[in-house]
Amino acid sequence: MTKAIRIHQYGGPEQMRWEDVETPRPGPGEALIRQTAIGLNYIDVYHRTGLYPLPSLPSSLGMEGAGVVLEVGPGVTEVQVGERVAYAMGPVGSYRQERVIPAARLVPLPHDISDQTAAAMMLQGMTAQYLLRSTYRVQAGDTILFHAAAGGVGLIACQWAKHLGVTVIGTVGSDAKAELARAHGCAHPIIYTREDFVARTRELTNGVGVPVVYDSVGKDTFLRSFDVLKPRGLLVAFGQSSGAVAPFDAGLLAAKGSLYLTRPTLAHYTASRADLIASAAELFEVVRSGAVKIEVNQTYPLADAARAHTDLEARKTTGSTVLIP
Repeated sequence: MTKAIRIHQYGGPEQMRWEDVETPRPGPGEALIRQTAIGLNYIDVYHRTGLYPLPSLPSSLGMEGAGVVLEVGPGVTEVQVGERVAYAMGPVGSYRQERVIPAARLVPLPHDISDQTAAAMMLQGMTAQYLLRSTYRVQAGDTILFHAAAGGVGLIACQWAKHLGVTVIGTVGSDAKAELARAHGCAHPIIYTREDFVARTRELTNGVGVPVVYDSVGKDTFLRSFDVLKPRGLLVAFGQSSGAVAPFDAGLLAAKGSLYLTRPTLAHYTASRADLIASAAELFEVVRSGAVKIEVNQTYPLADAARAHTDLEARKTTGSTVLIP
């Protein structure tokens, strides 16, 4: 037996239960891992509430973790017993002490990256990687707008973009978060609770606008983000922490400058093992070089995952959060 956080129905954090569950044995192509650290991400909230429905209930939550391989099934060549590994965007179910996962989704960890750092950065860091290096490949001299710049993805992306010679304008919710974002490479934090991010971004770019907006907020920022884009600019809508975006007339994209819109996910950018390994390798490189620092600003016992969800939804967290089994 092992312990897990599971939900039996969709709803608030109160639906999360700390339960005994059977530890499955790995089948062909699978590995059993003992988890040492588990990443907390906003997609976990979407799964808990049913915004992104789970395959079945009851179900565990969680998309990211790190640990040690305890056993491998037939045909596994990607990892070996005793190896330290991490993953992101595997099948839902990381809120467990031990779990089985497809071995092809596991990435061996370099010796100089800790388990907590890995669990904190795999999903958020590889998200920043595909946003900045694939969805829109930023170039030195670019100025970009990144919403939620003090969040987990935001702090990584701000550092990475600055390292690449990019000027980051970022929206945040408070003075404290503005200082945090600035300390991590955001040149121009905009406190959206008292500043108009459209007017301020236009001012900072001398009326020209930006070539790309990265938006994980959704409903509260989506439509107005079009107003800061240059003609033929790109809105990258990669999350919806404020709620789902309502249907809109695609003609708006033409009216506002022949704009582009994409709704990417990490799952599609790391679908093949080759893409997964390449993304992780680029992330490991910038972290090991010191260009990007991963800060675990909150840790909670896994048994207290409901409290972690409450704090995340209340925007009380900054940077990365890790659950400890």
